[in-house]
Amino acid sequence: MSEMQAINDWGLSIDVPLTVSDPDNFAWAAAADMVVVGLGGAGVAAALEGCERGMSIIALDRYAGGGSSAANGGVFYAGGGTAIQKAAGEDDDPANMFAYLKMETGDVIADDTLRAFCENSAADIDWMMAHGVPFEPSIYRKKTSYPPLDKFLYHPDSTLAEPHRSVARPAARGHRGVMRNGNKAWGLGAAIYNPLRAAAIAKGLDFRRFAEARQLAVDTDGRVIGVRVERIADPAAAAAFERAIARANGWMAMLPPTFFGSQISYGIGARYLAKAMRIEATSRVSEWVRARRGVVLSAGGFILNNPMVRHFAPKYTASMPNGTLGDTGSGIMLGVSVGAHADLMERVSAWRMINPPVAWSRAIMVNARGERFVNETLYGATIGDALVERNGGRAYIILDAKLRKDALRQAFGPETLAFQRDITLLNVLFASKKAPSLDAMADRMGFDRDAFRATVAANNAAARGETPDIFAKMPSDMAVIEDGPCWAIDASADSSTFPLACMTVGGLRVDEATGEVRRADGTGIDGRYAAGRTAIGLCSHLYVSGLSYADCVFSGRRAARAIAAGASSRTPVVASAQSECTLFHSAIADGRPAMPPCE
Repeated sequence: MSEMQAINDWGLSIDVPLTVSDPDNFAWAAAADMVVVGLGGAGVAAALEGCERGMSIIALDRYAGGGSSAANGGVFYAGGGTAIQKAAGEDDDPANMFAYLKMETGDVIADDTLRAFCENSAADIDWMMAHGVPFEPSIYRKKTSYPPLDKFLYHPDSTLAEPHRSVARPAARGHRGVMRNGNKAWGLGAAIYNPLRAAAIAKGLDFRRFAEARQLAVDTDGRVIGVRVERIADPAAAAAFERAIARANGWMAMLPPTFFGSQISYGIGARYLAKAMRIEATSRVSEWVRARRGVVLSAGGFILNNPMVRHFAPKYTASMPNGTLGDTGSGIMLGVSVGAHADLMERVSAWRMINPPVAWSRAIMVNARGERFVNETLYGATIGDALVERNGGRAYIILDAKLRKDALRQAFGPETLAFQRDITLLNVLFASKKAPSLDAMADRMGFDRDAFRATVAANNAAARGETPDIFAKMPSDMAVIEDGPCWAIDASADSSTFPLACMTVGGLRVDEATGEVRRADGTGIDGRYAAGRTAIGLCSHLYVSGLSYADCVFSGRRAARAIAAGASSRTPVVASAQSECTLFHSAIADGRPAMPPCE
């Protein structure tokens, strides 16, 4: 099967590139120095940086812009001594930040790239604040998956857990944009996105909403010189499309797809989405937009494209997609259409967040055999990776009577958010399985009795400080598990009451110095750049909260700087970069709603 045939089979309306022999006499509808495809976190960073460097910029987005960056929890990972960290009394520096992140990023990116990110992290915060992004130093110092809504600096990673805290000093690096969305922990990324977009527009950005990129144009040398879009040009049709999409998102994000009642809310949302598609089908015009100096692909990942997930990352098909309607892989596949190399497409970040309640992280998590497999106090994406990649997607939290009581009490604690409370109550009260003893629990769950008994005994010895924990969990974070009664909570990848949120982190290979897209042989494609989740980048190995947003800004600004400087590298690539995406119709047929990202 050809690549273009595969792209079409995945439901993406992308055409083979058009070769333009005489660009100066082609029927362009518009032209700019730089064209940005997808105005989410990476796209807006590229656009604003490009405007500041004197370039003319046209940005295209199938929707209203923002994507998963605006819809998420508004966490931006930054350190090395940011102004916000200093105001909060946090001790951090670039070398310390590098030492920690090296444990998370592995060899997905080059050390020089990671070091550049760490050394420029504080400056990125300054740059955003100068453009009106509100951060503030109210700090939350405890371990948590997401802090109380009145705290805007916290530990969004595993810095407080071993073995990480022995490698690098713990430092709070989760910078939350100051904003409230009622009591919700999503939709808060707009605190960062909206000021950056407003600043870019004020500096001359030409933002064209409801314009879907379908095809690239290249000159006779293979340089990317433009983009064909299908755009809703009529203002009344555009307004009707926007209303339909807003209502579709509202209904489809009302409940996790596995919850009771979600089929009803999703069905209503799907009808609004179908209405939006009908408006597109009857109201769009086809236009070619010229990019005199470069095109930036920043259209997101592909977690909402079920056929692509089944093809590249089948282990995650039963989990909950964490993204927005644009996350269909169209930006990645536009790159592939001109010969770009998509890599690490099997990599998915899966978030098994189990704190709060703290009682869950003090308990033990076991696999299908009944054995522990991870330090339960690590960041949720690290737990999720171990769960899916090395334990067949099966996991169970084991509570004794005291831990169960603690979990219920903590569910109503003043620092617990509504979504954290609801997940706790649902699973502790209604979805857990009870047994009178540990042996009975092993029999009921299908664990190996001896393995389960040995796991509990080893945990208890470490909790009492008698032996070191084999997963480096600290005794202060552990609890002795008493022999009955006990409860098991299903924390598996396909749990219907405890959904495992996922997002894709693979994408296009790029030159890490410029963001220029690479072929499989490492050579560059002139005029083509990628940023954010459309490319490989900082979080393509293990994700921590806010690292994707930070990488969007890092990689978006990098691409704009390279285009402004006229950079074009021809050397083989060592690792990667990032971006953001467009829409997929079979998401409706396959029953996978877009869920609001909350990290």
